Amino acid sequence: MSFIYSSPDAAATDATATHMPAEWEAHQRTWMAFPPPNETFGEAGSPTLDRARAAWTKVAQTIARYEPVTVVADPRDATAARAWLGDGITVLEVPLDDAWLRDSGPTFVHRPDGSLAAVDWIFNGWGAQEWATWDKDKDVARSIAAENSVTVRSSSLVNEGGGFHVDGEGTVLLTETVQLDPGRNPGATRESVETGIHAALGTTKAIWLPRGLTRDYGEFGTRGHVDIVAAFAGAGTILLHRQDNPSHPDYEVYRELRDVLSGEVDAQGRPLRIIDVPAPTALKDEEGFVDWSYINHYVANNVVVLCAFNDPNDAIAAGILERAYPGRTVELVDARDIFAFGGGIHCITQQQPAAGGGAA
Repeated sequence: MSFIYSSPDAAATDATATHMPAEWEAHQRTWMAFPPPNETFGEAGSPTLDRARAAWTKVAQTIARYEPVTVVADPRDATAARAWLGDGITVLEVPLDDAWLRDSGPTFVHRPDGSLAAVDWIFNGWGAQEWATWDKDKDVARSIAAENSVTVRSSSLVNEGGGFHVDGEGTVLLTETVQLDPGRNPGATRESVETGIHAALGTTKAIWLPRGLTRDYGEFGTRGHVDIVAAFAGAGTILLHRQDNPSHPDYEVYRELRDVLSGEVDAQGRPLRIIDVPAPTALKDEEGFVDWSYINHYVANNVVVLCAFNDPNDAIAAGILERAYPGRTVELVDARDIFAFGGGIHCITQQQPAAGGGAA
């Protein structure tokens, strides 16, 4: 096993040095993390921790029918992880604070020769939030890169994988309240963020959304991750979370974001084709207005793993995504427990592209 660590912002020396493939391109595997005992999931042996582990396991086992899955687990939880996950899923022991691997794990990109590199963003607990701990999670990306024997490209940006989305053709979606968050990148400007993002991902055009969904600004939110509200689904095409009930605050958020996207073009100069995906009909849970969203799905080899909520709109969303990703099976997986802990299916998964790229 080799481990090559680059100096900070080494990626910025050549904006063409790396390229992040779209999520729907071929994968080598999916990475996830096994929920550890903590303030989010509960103490060891608690019913809430078991609920989290059951929900994460269902997602992992669903993906594993289509591509290899490796789940990182804190060494104290490795035995439990293997028992929960069963045969066919690899468990890698890595110290963990939490289990949102989209955010703490590496962002895999291609180098010019088609081999992989891993972008290591600075992770600080979603903007150094009071409830978060990240002493272990800040090193998870490097541990995974080491396991893959890939070069690490270190970024000076505080950023998380759920805070951006790429089309694989030069365009990246960002949110002002994430990358410009003073708790993440104090003093940053759009221009300075774009310099770092483009250098790391090989993108050339950033589309900035002013905000994310309302629930995401609560005590345990991410302050606006884009992957719960908008996602690319092919060249020039964006899926957008649509809230139709005027009593929900995201009713106005949807209209604001649609106005922004309607006036944008992608890196190739194409006007965006916006596909509205209606939100679940459920409006509230015990904490207030929900942020339940079908946008927070995961695209793997030959499959779309779609959040389900035992809601009448589950079937409608599945039909929309079947058309958006032709040739893929749409697998509905109950995500209510994942959302109860603070995220969705996309938040707990991270793709490792196949070397050289290509469709899958």
